Amino acid sequence: MKRTRFVLTIVVLIASLLLAACAQQLTAAPEEAAAQEVTALIGFTASQTGSYNVESTRQINGLNLWMNQVNDAGGIKLADGSVVKFESKFYDDESNKDRVQELYTRLSTEDNANFLISPYSSGLTDAAAVIAEQYGKVMITTGAASDSTYQKGYTLVFQTYTPASKYLTGAADLLAATDPSVKKIAIVHENDKFSTDVSTALNDYALSKGYEVVIFEGYDPGTADFAAFINKIGETAPDAIMGGGHFQDGSTFAKQIFEKNVPVKFLALLVAPPEPTFVELGDAALGVIGPSQWEPLANFDAEAASSAGMAWFGASSQEFTAAYTAAYNEEPSYHAAGGYISGLLLQQAIETAGSLETQAVKTALENIDALTFFGHVKFDTTPENHGLQVGHSMVYIQWQKSGDVLAKQVVWPAEGASAQTVYPIR
Repeated sequence: MKRTRFVLTIVVLIASLLLAACAQQLTAAPEEAAAQEVTALIGFTASQTGSYNVESTRQINGLNLWMNQVNDAGGIKLADGSVVKFESKFYDDESNKDRVQELYTRLSTEDNANFLISPYSSGLTDAAAVIAEQYGKVMITTGAASDSTYQKGYTLVFQTYTPASKYLTGAADLLAATDPSVKKIAIVHENDKFSTDVSTALNDYALSKGYEVVIFEGYDPGTADFAAFINKIGETAPDAIMGGGHFQDGSTFAKQIFEKNVPVKFLALLVAPPEPTFVELGDAALGVIGPSQWEPLANFDAEAASSAGMAWFGASSQEFTAAYTAAYNEEPSYHAAGGYISGLLLQQAIETAGSLETQAVKTALENIDALTFFGHVKFDTTPENHGLQVGHSMVYIQWQKSGDVLAKQVVWPAEGASAQTVYPIR
């Protein structure tokens, strides 16, 4: 009898242990699910050869820096408890539109990329966008400023750069904030498509803001002597001159404006002023303003966001600059910043959605309205301009002196400024 009781006791004990083990397995299941790791593939092309090689390489560097940081930090946790880490797949597009379409088709169908990043340049991006939409892939575009890509009815393509139509409109806003009494503006530009489109948009915007545009005129590419042109400007006595074109003509124009001592209070030109070699103009560079998509000096951080009453996510400008410099042994250009912000926006959307599902990520991108190290980011969600960047403003630099040293300072937008605007410059 005692032996029977002993056996029963052992049986009960074993059963209890088995039940406890089962319960432990059941309670551990969510933890095991939380540890499950999934891989999201980001597809893109890069111009490793061809005319866009330098800019494209820096764009890739920025994207890779973001990807490495996310993966090293343990990935992104989804709503189901799984953790996403990222891998990339890219091909050399040779700066060729036809090759871009072939390769983005391969990325979408054969490689099964979860998300796409655009190639560098508006033309190549336009070629890639139609493929992304065709195969239902969210694509974040960077290194591409053209407005027209986002006016074709696409719903999955999102722009990080300030559109070309806004390149110089911020200069008019800066002028208004600096001196509301100024009304007379001369707009002059190189006769090429980019410069003309930018200046036409500026002209329309300035008129809508009540400015009097005393000159709106173009000059031939390759112009080296602006004497007659500058005399014509002088006759209208504008308070501000805006426009320009590319590096060579912009530099020459700024130099000759200075040499002729044109009494202008405000001078803002495309392309040339943000280039480091613009400093070689010496005193002719002093006070000149130029637009850039992003500059290392831009003081965008969580404190700036709080002061502006805006949401914030990601690294600060200083943190990004330090990390990029450490990784690549060079100061980041705005092309590198563009690569990084494309990844950061994708991360924010995935975290908000808690999912890798296309429509959930699309909706999350549509709802982004925040300050980042790259500046304000917000997308147009109307059918006419879906995905067009409407939050990000160009960063405007001005060449200023600190003692005897000429250096760039960020003067606009106000929340990213590193210095007050020098005004008037003459």
